[in-house]
Amino acid sequence: MSKFVVSARKYRPIRFDEVVGQQHVSQTLKNALQNDHLAHAFLFCGPRGVGKTTCARILAKVLNCTNRTEDYEPCDECNSCKAFNENASFNITELDAASNNSVEHIRTLVEQVRFQPQQGEYKVFIIDEVHMLSQAAFNAFLKTLEEPPSYAIFILATTEKHKIIPTILSRCQIFDFKRIQVQDTVKHLQGICAEEEIEADKDALHIIGQKADGALRDALSIFDRIVSFSGKKITYDDVITNLNVLDYDYFFKVTDAMLVEDLSSLFLIFDKIQKNGFEADLFINGLAEHFRNVLVCKNEGTLQLLEVSDNLKERYKQQAKIAPISFLLSALNIANECDVNYKMARNKRLHVEMAMVKMAYINRATTLSQSTVVEKKTTDAPVARAKQNASAPIMATQKIVEPTKSEEPPTLTNQVPVTPPTENKASIPVSSPTGKIGLSLSSKYNITSIPKKEDLKSQVNEELAQSNESVSRLNQENLEATWVTYYEKVTSPSVKSVFKHAEVTVIDEDSILIKVGSTMGKGMVQQEYELMNFIRTSLNHPKLILEVEIDATKVVVNNKPKPTKLSTPAEKYNKIIEINPLVEELRKRFDLKMDKDN
Repeated sequence: MSKFVVSARKYRPIRFDEVVGQQHVSQTLKNALQNDHLAHAFLFCGPRGVGKTTCARILAKVLNCTNRTEDYEPCDECNSCKAFNENASFNITELDAASNNSVEHIRTLVEQVRFQPQQGEYKVFIIDEVHMLSQAAFNAFLKTLEEPPSYAIFILATTEKHKIIPTILSRCQIFDFKRIQVQDTVKHLQGICAEEEIEADKDALHIIGQKADGALRDALSIFDRIVSFSGKKITYDDVITNLNVLDYDYFFKVTDAMLVEDLSSLFLIFDKIQKNGFEADLFINGLAEHFRNVLVCKNEGTLQLLEVSDNLKERYKQQAKIAPISFLLSALNIANECDVNYKMARNKRLHVEMAMVKMAYINRATTLSQSTVVEKKTTDAPVARAKQNASAPIMATQKIVEPTKSEEPPTLTNQVPVTPPTENKASIPVSSPTGKIGLSLSSKYNITSIPKKEDLKSQVNEELAQSNESVSRLNQENLEATWVTYYEKVTSPSVKSVFKHAEVTVIDEDSILIKVGSTMGKGMVQQEYELMNFIRTSLNHPKLILEVEIDATKVVVNNKPKPTKLSTPAEKYNKIIEINPLVEELRKRFDLKMDKDN
């Protein structure tokens, strides 16, 4: 039985041209080799499984290759390349900083830097997961990294660049590796399938590429698992079954059912999804992603954003033709709210089903909303037409209609105009404000009526007077009653106390005055945003203006008016007499004198 080697190791690139999705890095390194402009320290950073360590090994291999190709690739035939392929090269040292992160390990590495290479020109030190080094280890490495020997090359690799101290970053030439695109992953997997004589559906490889989330190593691991499951033939069903992925077909069926308001099909499809072991939150997230893809297909220019196969792109395009944009945007919003509130819902299945019901009736709600707007515009049209016809149409009529001497003068009528038959029967009806007076213009200027400007203005004024039946009820009595009605509904004790002891007064026809005892009370009145609407509606006065003033006599303490401060002896004595009149009689009997009498 032969030893199995996983695809991630078996098909690991050994040349820059074989690196998938990182052409910007490989080409820069090749140009640096060609121009003899190679730095002494590199930092490769990016997500997992995108080729950082692979590019580091290829660069180390090329540096010591004695027979490089014309495009600066390793020859794989010299002693240095063979030693590298067998992991027996003394010129290349790899260190895993995740497990060798102390100062002692870095000191050992620095000791090795002192020794020149036995074969070749360079000694290459590859430190993987360099962000795991301790602070002391970084500090011990600084001097060597800044001024290494001419034969030493350092290649650092990390997935978390933000954890590396700035003094290390400033000493390295930084290369940012990108996530592998789904199309590049699929192309690479197709090449492996051809090498291994495996028949695979392109849709199945797309699912693997999407599940890998930009990491080629993860894609190869998933590929090996699928091959172990299905053998030499990989189908779409095998992939979604093994990876526990929701089939795209479910989302297409759900969207079709929503567009025709078929609730029964929606509930049955969702029930089938749950019976297959899929959680409701996974379904709602997938449905939101589906709506996004359909929305993307509304424009040909954004089709490239879809990371799916050509067959699925065609299905998305077909559904995008029948799904309105208003439906897609509203459905995305509902799906997002459902996902946000999913964890707090007790009955999670009902929570998702209610979201689906809302999505199913989006088109009906949109239609009702549009019809309401149209009806409102139609209702308001006569008044607007009357205002417009009161000025502009008269001048236009006077300009166009100019009877000749041989024609009879025009007459007014309240009947629908009837134009006598002429050679040219083209007529232009003009509506009056009330819709009763008609005006018809023929090519011979035969008209039945021309309304006068004064008549139109009087009709407009009559209509406006009839439409404004509300009469202002503004007076002091009604204002006080309205004020009491409002503050009795206030729930805040402090606000209610201020309103209760405030004084309201009618100033003129369009304004009222409110007196309060403090600046805080004034702020409370001004922050009652519903107050003005309540007073205007109650008094039938939409243009009413409210003014607020501060009056010290209206100060409230413990829900009671604050007593006025008595500053002089006379004021104090008068207050005492007000409380007890017998004090004045006592003063007179004993002939007492106060300070005010002195």
